Amino acid sequence: MSCDPEVPQTGPRTLPLWSLREEVTVEAYTDGELVLRCGGAAEAVRCADPVLREVLRRMTLGPVLLSNVDASLAHPATRDPGTRPAEASPVWSVLRRLSHLVVRSLGTDDEKGPLLSVFTLTRDTAFDPVRLPAAVPLRLSPFATSRSEAGALVVESILTPFRVVLHRPEAAWSAQVLARPTSPAKVLALPLAPATAADVLAYLAATGMTDKG
Repeated sequence: MSCDPEVPQTGPRTLPLWSLREEVTVEAYTDGELVLRCGGAAEAVRCADPVLREVLRRMTLGPVLLSNVDASLAHPATRDPGTRPAEASPVWSVLRRLSHLVVRSLGTDDEKGPLLSVFTLTRDTAFDPVRLPAAVPLRLSPFATSRSEAGALVVESILTPFRVVLHRPEAAWSAQVLARPTSPAKVLALPLAPATAADVLAYLAATGMTDKG
């Protein structure tokens, strides 16, 4: 009898969540200007419309689904290869400029908290997770290092401007099996719903923490 855990075929829906770093504060002025402060640095956002003001306000409270602020900001956690990210709203360009203050989390609608969070370490840096082809082997980059911190697994690399924090065990499983070249199809056979595992892999790959095997 096999002792391997059963692989769930369906699971909670993944959600792209956005927040500001815990140390960031947002000051709002009557002329529409916002000032984001982090340590001794300040970033000004001028002529912020009501949607952007509300987005940044909610992001100070923790991970938020942007479509809950405005339906036009709805988009999936990952995009399919060959498609273009939806960036019609000016909110997206501001969030990209402020990327060094923004945390991108992969959540689920089961209310168990984010699976993982991506911290961008440089400004105006794009983070664009794209679904991966199932047949191409992957492995963790030889430059990626991991450590335990406050009950989470933290993955970093000297070659990328990102830090990944894997909050939940199921997300950590997906990263740990990539210690040797592994096909995404095999990772999708972990005790995690395939669609969820695919999004975890896409987030890891988008940070540059993986190489083709």
